[in-house]
Amino acid sequence: MTATQARTGEPATESLWRNGDFLRFWCGETLSLLGTQVTNLALPLTALNAFHATDEQLGVLRFLQLVPYLGLALVFGVWADRSRRRRLMLGANLVRMLLLALVPVLYWTDALGLVPLLVIACTVGVASVLFDVSWMSYVPTLVRDPRHYVEAGAKMGMSSSAADVAGPGLAGVLVGALTAPVALIVDAFSYLVSLISLLLIRTPEPRPEPPAARRHLPTELRDGLRWVLRNPVLRSLALIGFCCNFSMITVWTMFLLYGTRDLHLDSTTLGGILATASVGGLIGAAISRKVIRRFRLGLVYLVAQSALLIGPALIALAAGPRPVMLGMFVLSFFTTYLGLGVAGVLIVSLRQASTPPSMMGRMTAAFRTLLFGGGALGGLAAGLLSGRIGAHGALAVAATASAAVLIPLALSPVTRLRDLPPPPEDPGAPPRADERAAG
Repeated sequence: MTATQARTGEPATESLWRNGDFLRFWCGETLSLLGTQVTNLALPLTALNAFHATDEQLGVLRFLQLVPYLGLALVFGVWADRSRRRRLMLGANLVRMLLLALVPVLYWTDALGLVPLLVIACTVGVASVLFDVSWMSYVPTLVRDPRHYVEAGAKMGMSSSAADVAGPGLAGVLVGALTAPVALIVDAFSYLVSLISLLLIRTPEPRPEPPAARRHLPTELRDGLRWVLRNPVLRSLALIGFCCNFSMITVWTMFLLYGTRDLHLDSTTLGGILATASVGGLIGAAISRKVIRRFRLGLVYLVAQSALLIGPALIALAAGPRPVMLGMFVLSFFTTYLGLGVAGVLIVSLRQASTPPSMMGRMTAAFRTLLFGGGALGGLAAGLLSGRIGAHGALAVAATASAAVLIPLALSPVTRLRDLPPPPEDPGAPPRADERAAG
């Protein structure tokens, strides 16, 4: 029984395993996430191996993959709140499929260069923004019962973690066998499957309620940010999430440079390290529901985020024979992914429980702007700092900065929560009949 059930005393409804449309969406998105993991390793390795990109150029690539979230997430969030979200997701996946399939075609015709690769990476990032601000807002349409938000979040978290486990290893094998550009065909195919799964969904998505007054884009953007920043729980989740994403992308990019340039690890070994360590994320997502039910919600959040923030220190401290160093790399990412697996389920459930349907897209967009904005800046910072002081020195700086976030984490109001907050009033919902009569 979830915390929400404990408060209301209502019986649980049937499991999401009986919700066919959610299962279709879940399966399609799982395969899409797997393909995305292939791309996350294949695109940087294409830049490093095919075009001998510098540290700074790799940082720019990671920045361009994520920077669309800084400029477009809020705008797309307003769009998602005005539209049926499934249509937006279909369009976004079609664009991503076509662009990633274009990379091997350009490679085979000797037309692929670093600049076209950067343009494609950025454009795929734009489509990813639209998909991401839509899918999280779309899931409640399929789930319907708020008491299943944690279960839905756990299932999506397990998918993300499973992709983290299988994706890097698969990417390493594919890059070694096919070359990095050709390996992107796998991701293009995964988006095709996701397209088909979305088309098979039969649950009607209600048309968004017309506003009581004419809407203006700047006003809606401000409303979305205000909703997040005025809610102490959402504000804390967003700001600490910014720091965590900055840390994770910084460390991941620096590690890729350190492993490739300094330690001369091949793509299969790099993929194997990340795949083995990512089992931690799978375990975290799998145990998240039981942990959340058994322990105080705020304590779970504190411990999970602390593991994520402390993990990078093990990479900076790794020394000795190569097997020992590889083991410490695995342990570092394992600890980070374990914390992320638990925290991710908890954070999504808190965000959904704290936001009414009319604000869901804009809330998601505000979070995406901060979280992926942190990732974009982290990728850029990783390339610039590694170019100045070397990847290993940059890793030490990043690990220290990551550990410093433990202080605001301990002071966060989220750590004091016992369970999920009650559903808020919907500021965008039309007035009830009794309210209209009273007016």
